[in-house]
Amino acid sequence: MTAFETFWAIYSNVVLSLGTNALLALSIWLTLDCGMLSIANAAFMGIGAYSAALLTVNFAPPFIVSLAAGMAVPALAAAIIGLPTLRLSGVYLAMATLAFGEVVRVFVLNTTSLTGGALGLNGIPQLTQWWHVLLAVVAVLFVLWRLKVSRIGRAFDAIRGDETAASLMGVNVVANKMLAFVLGAAVAGLAGALDAHLTFYIGPNEYGFERAVEILTMTILGGINGLLGPILGGTILTLLPEVLRGLDHFRLVANGLILVLIVLFLPQGIWDPARYGAWLGKRRHRRA
Repeated sequence: MTAFETFWAIYSNVVLSLGTNALLALSIWLTLDCGMLSIANAAFMGIGAYSAALLTVNFAPPFIVSLAAGMAVPALAAAIIGLPTLRLSGVYLAMATLAFGEVVRVFVLNTTSLTGGALGLNGIPQLTQWWHVLLAVVAVLFVLWRLKVSRIGRAFDAIRGDETAASLMGVNVVANKMLAFVLGAAVAGLAGALDAHLTFYIGPNEYGFERAVEILTMTILGGINGLLGPILGGTILTLLPEVLRGLDHFRLVANGLILVLIVLFLPQGIWDPARYGAWLGKRRHRRA
């Protein structure tokens, strides 16, 4: 057995989790980029995971069909709840989407015959391969990059800056918010579908409040001023528990301390193109 095969046998789940967590961080980046503080992405991830897993377990369609269902069902849910909730903003939107996440969790807990309830869903075929995750991340990054540099991306920036001013300039605020919300739900659902077919088991507690905060932290940690920020934040929060495993019971303390220091000294996140541009400009000025 080669060194790479040994490494892959031990750490393959961690490596693939880097991809799924990057997708989750990108999903909430979409809503933050449009000025919305939504905490529903963990719930959308759960909806996508259960939809894809139940379809695979009960009907065994091609994997691409299960993944498509894992994206379509949470996107539909987002379209339904988005109509009444996206008129809210700030902490009120956060509370509404948090309540939606609890509704989803309680629904899963009380539909034992369908979802397995508190015991979760077992026996999900492990269909997710490394190239599925890589292709998903690359495809989502490409779509979001094209969106960012398009007219829609400029509308998102305007809404994030000043919703009232954007509306006066002719930007359809409700339609653009709905687009960001639905696309974010679809990306979170894709991450959930890939993760469900990777871990063999899913349970309702995996998609609760703690997971929602973790997803939000990934994006805030990495920075929302570019697409690299969420990926960087997702990578750090995925690897940090593994790096600090030797600290045993003090691992969570060290984890929290590192995050606090980053938030205090890098409030715009680790990846901030404006900060690095200014730093490079100063270095060039000194050399000159």
